[in-house]
Amino acid sequence: MPTAENDGVVIEYDTIGDPDDPAVLLVMGFTMQLTAWDPAFCQMLADHGLFVIRFDNRDAGLSTKSEGPPPNVLALLAAVTAGGTVSAEVPYTLSHMAADGLAVLDALAIEAAHAVGASMGGMIAQQLAIEHPGRTLSLTSIMSTTGNPQVGQGRQEAIAALFTPPPTDREGAIERGVRVGELVSGPHFDEVEARIRIAQAYDRSFHPQGAPFQMAAIAKTGDRTERLNQLDVPTLVIHGELDPLVDVSGGEATAAAIPGAKLMTVEDMGHDLPKPRWAEITAAIASIAGRI
Repeated sequence: MPTAENDGVVIEYDTIGDPDDPAVLLVMGFTMQLTAWDPAFCQMLADHGLFVIRFDNRDAGLSTKSEGPPPNVLALLAAVTAGGTVSAEVPYTLSHMAADGLAVLDALAIEAAHAVGASMGGMIAQQLAIEHPGRTLSLTSIMSTTGNPQVGQGRQEAIAALFTPPPTDREGAIERGVRVGELVSGPHFDEVEARIRIAQAYDRSFHPQGAPFQMAAIAKTGDRTERLNQLDVPTLVIHGELDPLVDVSGGEATAAAIPGAKLMTVEDMGHDLPKPRWAEITAAIASIAGRI
């Protein structure tokens, strides 16, 4: 696979579709690899006339892994929950992760792209639009939130499952991934498909040590609401009404914060991208990108 570089950080990426079409940059969520964007989902976007770009966030997949001791995530999250700002230094923030996405565009000689992010990826895509509006053609934020601790709070069991360190052996790690997927997904969860996907992800790159670094980036970046108020970019917010990890109030707050944003809630979607809804979700993304 090709790579891009941002200030010494190497970012793995791939592409699907016609490079002459407008680009859509897909940003995946917490600890997830670019492969979590299903190739068939990506092909649907390509069929709508979009050049699809997927990349591994730093500390996930085949991109650069952070060295040194991990940040004290519990202390950082306690500060956020208390409504304060995080004063502690962290290795990087969501701004750096957004810049990683720009490095991928630079490597492809693409001036601007439609930014699409899921979960933490939605936060990164928001940050990209805030800090680099000239390079953001449209924004789609999926199952994400604004960084305001008063909205988007998930259920305790879902959060606890996410923060429980996985077993290091292959079988145990896959089993844990399946159980977490079942817990956070909606009614369309397919255990057989999930097990195959999680096994492939484990074999490609198993790096649970990256989780605290990415979580620290989220905590340090803080509340984006005021800066979202200033955005002037076509925006779509998609959120599952059954999302147990990032409550739908996070999506509602995101849409309310961005002038002119469209909100699409999906009644049978949890913290996942259910296959029966791919057609309408990809069509909605293509529509905000002006391809329909």
